[in-house]
Amino acid sequence: MALFIPTYFSPISQYAFITRADNITFELEDNFQKQTYRNRCYIYGANGKLSLNIPIKHRSSVGRKKTKDTLVENDFPWQSQHFKSLKAAYRSSPYFEFFEEDIFKIFNKKYVYLVDLNIDTYLFVTDALQISQDFSRTNQYEITPLAGDYRDFSIAKSGSISIEMDTYTQMFDDKHGFISNLSILDLLFMEGPNALTLLDTVRLL
Repeated sequence: MALFIPTYFSPISQYAFITRADNITFELEDNFQKQTYRNRCYIYGANGKLSLNIPIKHRSSVGRKKTKDTLVENDFPWQSQHFKSLKAAYRSSPYFEFFEEDIFKIFNKKYVYLVDLNIDTYLFVTDALQISQDFSRTNQYEITPLAGDYRDFSIAKSGSISIEMDTYTQMFDDKHGFISNLSILDLLFMEGPNALTLLDTVRLL
């Protein structure tokens, strides 16, 4: 079992290890944490690294909320803004047009729970990579998992997870250089079917 937290169009590092795992389990019983990839991803914009953030609805009740109970704030048009940002960044990329229709379905669907959105992004990516989509969900918090624990891969703080991999051409690397460990979307839009080969080159530092 490889234990992951479902995140929003997860970073390359997370998918590098998802593709190597035999059994994927999503941790849903942990407490929601800020500054994680649960509700954000990073893409390559014209001005460099660009964060796409999903607004979270904060309940008036006191206490921590679990990942599975975290609500999306839909009073803000975040979906249309995220899709516009992706189009602006990648419409000239080699494979954006190939994935555009399927990814638009995610941005055109109204989500109540963040976890449902994140699992849909997982299903989109695994379909794009043509790998197994099978996964299970935890029904209690796993303090000491019996196998691989990759929950820290959800932390978005700088320096939390560092990787090295074979570089690939990015949209604006002539201006800002190669940016490592962006959202898996960056790799998909630029490399298409070669994405799996590049994921295999990822190593933790």
